[in-house]
Amino acid sequence: MNGRKIRNMEEFAAASGVSRPTVSKFFNDPASVRPSTRRKIEAALEQYNYRPNIYATNLNRKLTKTIGIVVPVLADPFFAEIARKIERQVISAGFRPTLFSAHGNASLENDILENLLALKPAGVLLAPLGRASDQRVIDAFCREVPTVLFDSNLAQAGMAFVGSDNPQFARLMIDYLHRTGEPPCFFEMKSPSNPNANKRRSAYTAAMEERGLEANIVSIEGDGWDFEKIGRVGGLRALDADSFVTNTVLCSNDRLAIGLLSACFERSLRVGHHAQANIRVAGQDDHPFSRYTCPPLTTVAQDYDAISETATRLLFDAIDGGLSRGRPNDVLFEGRLIVRESA
Repeated sequence: MNGRKIRNMEEFAAASGVSRPTVSKFFNDPASVRPSTRRKIEAALEQYNYRPNIYATNLNRKLTKTIGIVVPVLADPFFAEIARKIERQVISAGFRPTLFSAHGNASLENDILENLLALKPAGVLLAPLGRASDQRVIDAFCREVPTVLFDSNLAQAGMAFVGSDNPQFARLMIDYLHRTGEPPCFFEMKSPSNPNANKRRSAYTAAMEERGLEANIVSIEGDGWDFEKIGRVGGLRALDADSFVTNTVLCSNDRLAIGLLSACFERSLRVGHHAQANIRVAGQDDHPFSRYTCPPLTTVAQDYDAISETATRLLFDAIDGGLSRGRPNDVLFEGRLIVRESA
């Protein structure tokens, strides 16, 4: 390794004997330069141990190879799994994924989008916070950068939305629970962070009415993304108050269901679909941990692969100019019933 310190791309170009535009072209796409030139640049990279400042480089480009991926809470294994699958799709297509987490904070979500504008990404895959998001900021960002939304849908933002058919989730689960036992109550947060929860509640009410059944909704206090804790605390209060009028509970999502399972354990209630059980509990999403709860959780599975692959494909279409604005490109995937011991 040469001891000389290379401070920028101009110095590297001079040291390697290749023009500055050719070096820039190489860093954008190594295959775009002649093999002999590529070997020369690669030898210089090894000799001088130089790596370009990608952020400074991006500021001088009209289009970069960077794809931004923004999720509400990366600590949530659901978003971690979706982000992992999207990253692999992006890398396979020759782009560079850059992952951001808003940590459930709207101000941080705004800051992330502002920083992404400075990076001039080729496009962005955005799962917005939802109810807490600043719609104006997201709309303004989507007008500047090709953006595809996933998981949480904000009205007309972005060039497409890819997610799950939440009403179908509720109908599918209610049909199963009603056929196999007592009709379900619905367990939810009073002020849900994710807009999917409202769609699931509405679908629950409609599906119960279609069957001539009374909708029983148990709404608990809680705000933010700590769903397991909210489900446990609210579940204990609901159990102590006999709020569940049947022995079957459909939770708005799996993380709330995990909290409710913990509350049932603390109250010595047997959960399951057997003669000795006191209560049945079901969720929605097929969260990565749902198969490992005690007992394993009955749920409706989101199609992680289809969502990640379709969102990425639509974003590439948008980058290439093959996707029109105005949101005619939304794609919803139906869920799959996963029957386990909890219900």
